[in-house]
Amino acid sequence: MVLFFSSTVTNPPTVIYMGRDKVENEELIKYAWPQDLWFHVDKLSSAHVYLRMPESMTWDAIPEALLIDCSQLVKANSIEGNKKDNITIIYTPADNLKKTGDMAVGQVSFHNDKRVKRVHIAKRENAIVNRLNKTKVERQVDHEQEKVDRIKKESAVRRAAAAEQKKADLDLARQREAEKAARSYDSLFAGEDEDGADEPKKTGRDLEDDFM
Repeated sequence: MVLFFSSTVTNPPTVIYMGRDKVENEELIKYAWPQDLWFHVDKLSSAHVYLRMPESMTWDAIPEALLIDCSQLVKANSIEGNKKDNITIIYTPADNLKKTGDMAVGQVSFHNDKRVKRVHIAKRENAIVNRLNKTKVERQVDHEQEKVDRIKKESAVRRAAAAEQKKADLDLARQREAEKAARSYDSLFAGEDEDGADEPKKTGRDLEDDFM
């Protein structure tokens, strides 16, 4: 089962989710979306909390209030961390999580330590934790089907964007061809004017002679 929360510090609200136990954490490590953010209490056991970032958001520019919501939720779901003040929460994109066969259930490392950020939490903020808990929904998730649906949707978006770009490129090419043709047409007549510019004007007698 997966626990879902809604952070209302953003508009529209942002989805936060976590596994109920370490077994579910394993599933989330495997199936988390690449753009999701993973949160954990540094050096202590805690829940694996994920932030599902909207498309307009980047992981290195998370709104501070949303960052605090995720961090407070992680702290509240750490047996030891919940009792302590001045703890550190680490977070990183889900695609930076590294899982090898020799690791214990729920244990992870990172592909790139430079992509791990930290936030200091001085103490538990009950108002924040209570607000988030009021939005909690527990749901059974078919992770494999969700992955298939996500990939299909992302592929459709990419195809639409590629088609739009192809149309824009074709329109631009046609516009350039039209401009090129217009320039060639103008230069043709400009050249005819220049060819006759240096010829002396003929008199009526000259024209009669040319006719004869």
